[in-house]
Amino acid sequence: MVIEQLALRERRSAHDATDARLRHYMADPFKHPIKLDFHGEHLSRPESVLVTGNGRVFVSDHEAGVLELGCPRRPMVGAPKDFVPNGFALLEGGEFLIANLGGEGGVWKLDASRRASPFLMEVERQSMRNTNFVMLDHKGRLWITVCTRQTPRELAFDRRIADGYVAVVDEQGARVVADELAFANECRIHPSGEWLYVNESVGRGLVRFKIHEVSGRVTLGTKECVCEFGDGDFPDGLAFDSLGGAWVACVISNRVVRISPGGEKQVMLDDSDPELNARAEADYEKFGVEKSVFEMGMSRGLRNVCSVAFGGADLRTVYLGSLGGDRLASFRSKIGGHQLAHWQFGG
Repeated sequence: MVIEQLALRERRSAHDATDARLRHYMADPFKHPIKLDFHGEHLSRPESVLVTGNGRVFVSDHEAGVLELGCPRRPMVGAPKDFVPNGFALLEGGEFLIANLGGEGGVWKLDASRRASPFLMEVERQSMRNTNFVMLDHKGRLWITVCTRQTPRELAFDRRIADGYVAVVDEQGARVVADELAFANECRIHPSGEWLYVNESVGRGLVRFKIHEVSGRVTLGTKECVCEFGDGDFPDGLAFDSLGGAWVACVISNRVVRISPGGEKQVMLDDSDPELNARAEADYEKFGVEKSVFEMGMSRGLRNVCSVAFGGADLRTVYLGSLGGDRLASFRSKIGGHQLAHWQFGG
């Protein structure tokens, strides 16, 4: 009992030190200091975050697939041992679709009984290994990113490799609609509904494609670069605010950057290590960033921030997912988020 109490004190002390260091980092768009709050305990790779209008907060979780904050962890049943939950989508009936970054990849459905089953394992006769993200839009279409065709996926940490892709599931079925992306990561529909935005993590850019739809069949236009990144920023997570700004979570640098509709960058939160940023840049110029360098971002307070989600009744609470954290960080923003398709789901 005494040992357990000492261990708990040590964890709390470490968390308190992290909290104190992070609370002063940067300012929001209107120059007010940001105060970080933390949620949950013992989370396991909370890479992706999803929030509903009634205040429910869900995160990806190694054991549960998807875990609701404040609720007991209920293990998945039926998922393979090498299952790695990454991005996920909430369906209107309460089921989840989960992108499996591990093993055979693919998109899996998690039902109310916590049973996982394959939903989409290949597209155009191609295996969907390294499936990174899945998103439901307001028209009921599913958008899926596969970061690379390389095995293991760490081979794609090389800027000379661009073999990731985007697939869509619409009225006409599943197919690839964008290809040759340098580690395709999170994607989002612009609030106008006219563009698909995608983060290329190794390509170091936020790109977009014009959406065309004829008789329920979606195609995408040519790739356009919205913003390029440097100084240790490797774009991962993506969310839009109500003004059309794109919020990008960057691994390694542990920054959250807002891209205005005019293409201007503003750092919203910064937990970077200049030495680590410099090492990542040096590696990148030599074509490849070592996995160990990516993982060094987990030593910072934000633990390799990798996703952004707006929540709260006014959509002004910004939740931050991470690759190495055991809690979820959040802060308040003067700008509200864009309401996503699942906002009214979740009971």
